[in-house]
Amino acid sequence: MATTKTAAKAPAKTKGTTASKTGKIENTEFHEFFVDELKDIYWAEKHLAKALPKMKKAATSPELASAFEKHTAETEQHITTLEQVFELLEEKATAKKCDAMAGLLEEADGIIADTDKGTMIRDAGLILAAQKVEHYEIATYGTLRVFAQNMDREDIADLLTATLENEKATDEALTQIATGTINAEAAAE
Repeated sequence: MATTKTAAKAPAKTKGTTASKTGKIENTEFHEFFVDELKDIYWAEKHLAKALPKMKKAATSPELASAFEKHTAETEQHITTLEQVFELLEEKATAKKCDAMAGLLEEADGIIADTDKGTMIRDAGLILAAQKVEHYEIATYGTLRVFAQNMDREDIADLLTATLENEKATDEALTQIATGTINAEAAAE
């Protein structure tokens, strides 16, 4: 009986390179996808920073207006944090239109247009719009954090985690404002 040698299976080829000693991953599809999604959320944050003052102005409740003012400052910090992430990746901080955020902000504009000034119904609608934005941001930052961890970039994951926790806190604050008085007053109008 003749014996035959079987060839050892060659390792699958991967596109691009892997992590360097600094942890930088470049020229891989995953890295490119990660950077592309960073550009998307960067656009989203920059446009949200412009929309929040309009939402603050449209709010009836001083508490809600104050929350929008606070979140504007936090959003500016999120922009700065994303710029740090781009720098750590040795990438230029550029924005790519985020269709999701564009749609959410358009919806917020529609709520302002479709509700009467000075009503709690408008405030309830503004909270709804703002929480939709927060949930989009929570999903995005949570996923980007996991991506960074999978690329062995704990430095970037830590920055994204801080932003994620801030987004969750904002969502919770909006819930407290809504359930504190605004929803009940809106229902009574």
